[in-house]
Amino acid sequence: MKLILKLAAIYNILWGLWVGLFPNQFFELVGMPLPVHTMIWQGMGMVIGVYGLGYWWASYAPMRHWPIVAVGFLGKIFGPLGFFIQYYRGEIPFEFFYTLITNDFLWWIPFGYILWKTHKDYHWKLTDKYAD
Repeated sequence: MKLILKLAAIYNILWGLWVGLFPNQFFELVGMPLPVHTMIWQGMGMVIGVYGLGYWWASYAPMRHWPIVAVGFLGKIFGPLGFFIQYYRGEIPFEFFYTLITNDFLWWIPFGYILWKTHKDYHWKLTDKYAD
């Protein structure tokens, strides 16, 4: 669990930096028109990068910090859901699907495992007997 969260942290931070520093590169790679409002895409990169910090901190005690994992997991569920709704409406090109593979789908099983293990062994505790 600790390794998975550290890998997710590194991935998210790097992805966030990539999108923030080179906001047009993804669109160029997949052959999409460049965004009109680049700062929205960069803002998404910032949010994903900040998730990376949360994953890094959660990696020190994954079951104790399960709410961070749960928020990340929900984002990995709702992000693709939002994509499919927007794609069905014709409001977003299919090429955005490529971001879902590494940002979301790849993490469903490991994050799901952490949350299942938290439920099974830790019973969703929000406090710890050693906490202040």
